Amino acid sequence: MATPAASYRIYQLDASPLRTIPSKTRQQPWVAVSVGVAFAGSAAALALSNPSMADYQAYAGGQLVDLVTEELCGQGGLPMVLRLWIRDCPDLIASQQTTLAAIAGQMSTRMNLGVASVFTTEVGGQKLLPSLRLPRYRVTTVGVAGQFIPLDSRSVPAEPE
Repeated sequence: MATPAASYRIYQLDASPLRTIPSKTRQQPWVAVSVGVAFAGSAAALALSNPSMADYQAYAGGQLVDLVTEELCGQGGLPMVLRLWIRDCPDLIASQQTTLAAIAGQMSTRMNLGVASVFTTEVGGQKLLPSLRLPRYRVTTVGVAGQFIPLDSRSVPAEPE
């Protein structure tokens, strides 16, 4: 006659009752080393691709061309007399990209964080003609992994004279 299953005590089947079951949540040392190497490699790659001031200057020159073209060549930008005199306003401004890039470089500051940089540029406010003053702009941009991400862009109205 067989003994009913409920009469066996399961904990008595193990020869050494003090043996513990290995924990699956405990990580192996190689996992921590792999994560550390991946993190260090990522940080090194970001540091190597951190944009320089020259990189930002080229980027900002292109952005300024777009901005100035929109402001001056759009409706209400240039006075009517200048619109008649300047035949191709966007092309004229695009031809000045190198100069605008140099201006952006002079008006910018860089905060180097090692793996990224924060660039702050404040341009404008200069008087072009007696009745025409460039608007003031303040732009904050993050440069990371060779890319530029504008964070904040503000237009400050020119003060009346």
